[in-house]
Formats: sequence, C-alpha cells, structure tokens
Amino acid sequence: MAISRKLKDDLIRYFFMITAMVSIVSLALIMIYLFLEGLPLFKHVGVMEFLFGNLWYPTAEPAEFGIFPLIMASIAVTALSSSIAIPLGVMTAVYLAEIAGAKTRGILKPLVELLAALPSVVIGFFGMVVVAPFLQDTFDLATGLNLFNASLMLAFMSVPTICSVSEDAIYAVPRELKEASLALGATHWETIRRVILPASLSGVSTAVILGMSRAIGETMVVLMVAGGAAILPKSIFSAIRPMPSSIAAEMAEAPFRSDHYHALFAIGIVLFLFTLVFNIIAQHISEKHKQVGAATL
Repeated sequence: MAISRKLKDDLIRYFFMITAMVSIVSLALIMIYLFLEGLPLFKHVGVMEFLFGNLWYPTAEPAEFGIFPLIMASIAVTALSSSIAIPLGVMTAVYLAEIAGAKTRGILKPLVELLAALPSVVIGFFGMVVVAPFLQDTFDLATGLNLFNASLMLAFMSVPTICSVSEDAIYAVPRELKEASLALGATHWETIRRVILPASLSGVSTAVILGMSRAIGETMVVLMVAGGAAILPKSIFSAIRPMPSSIAAEMAEAPFRSDHYHALFAIGIVLFLFTLVFNIIAQHISEKHKQVGAATL
C-alpha cells in the first residue's frame, strides 16, 4: 500500500524533531552533569577565593584552589593568538573572494579548508619539535614552550576557520552593491573597504568569534606547548597553563569525588561560561549587522 503524502510528511517531520530533541537533551544532560560535579567544591572553597586566588596546589596539605593564573593564561593566549589570526584570516578571505582569480580561488580555498582538518595533536607536535627549539635558540630562552609558542599554534588553528567563514560571508554580498559602487566611480579597493566589508560585517564578526572560541577551548595544543606552569604570565615568553590543559593534565590523577576532582569540573564551568559569553556576543553582532538585501546597508 502506497504511503500517503501527508503520512510521509509527518514521518519526516517527526524524524527531524526526534533527531533535534536527542541532540538538545544530550547537550543539556552534559551541562547538568558539569554543574552537579563542579558545584560541590564551593561547600569548602569560596567562589571569590576560587576565581581570584593566585595559588593552584590541589594536592598540597592544605590544598589551594585559586585559578586566577589559569584564567589569565587562557585570556592571554586567546588575545595574542587572535591578534595574529584575525588579520591573517580576514585578509586571506578578502583576497580569495575579491582579488584572486577563479582558478587560484579553486586551488587555495580547498587548501585552507584542508588546514582546518589538521588534528590538533599534529599542530602541537610541530610546536614542540620545530617552533620551541627555534624560539629557544633565537631569543635565548630557558624553554621554547611558552605563551608565544601556544599563541602561534592556536593562531595557525584559528586562521582556516576565520578565513573560510569570512570568505563565504564576503562572497555572499549582493552583486548589485559592488556593481553600483563601481558604476559610481569607486575603485576596487574603495568598493572592498566601504561597501563589501561593511555588508559582510555580520558574517566576518561571527567568523572572528568562532576562531576565538576555538582558541580558548583548545586543549591538546596548549597542553603540549604552553609550558604547564600555573603562574601569572609576566611576558609573552612565560610558561603558562590555560584552563583546558589543567583539566586534561590532572583529571586522570584526581581521586573520584575529591575536592580536586570537583575543582576540575568547576574549572570546566568557568570555561563553559567563557564560551557561552563568546557565543552570545557573536549572536548579538550577527543580528545587529544582519544584511537583508541591499536596502539595509
């Protein structure tokens, strides 16, 4: 018996609804578990002491659970990597979308997307065996595993994301905007600067935030090349320990349901809140500068 058109539509609708619900419920359960395992720490440690304490000695007697050096390390490595990755990513996107020929774009675009698929452990290994000795010899440092090395590797990981999303946003700018600007006598550069980039600001901003979110949440690279010292960074060549690397390095050694175990989950809560803020900012910028046709420029 042939399935009626209405029944087929209903089946497809319910299939997609169930798939979406499974994804949302799974993520919600992970978030609830994160809070259930992290919040018990604050029965013994104050929130302000946890966030702004300068000492992270979770196995000492008495234990110290101040994560301010870890927070500052995450902020520093994200800021420095973003200052490198954002100009490179956006300028490469402008070149691919507006300057490169079709043949060049057809070659470079897949290469950029291929770089985004590189495993983070490979990038971390490159940072350990190539970049770290180079930095150590060039700048006469005690170790090449430091904030600058970690920022370089994170920038290397963020550039493909920023470039690919920005290039799609620039390429999607309505053609009539560009043609109108050129028809009024503007040069190609003036058209890029005053018409195309403002029209694609929503997508470019989203790309930048996505790149920064990847940098602050990345674990393997910072675990391998940041140096692993839970101290406040004093220069770009200081050894640091961002929040994700602390969780990855210590979770296997923390006794189950101990204060150390709960503290690592509490760090996960802080990291979750950081990325949540990044996503809210990205959503706000995306909606504020949303381009609908040519009339809203």
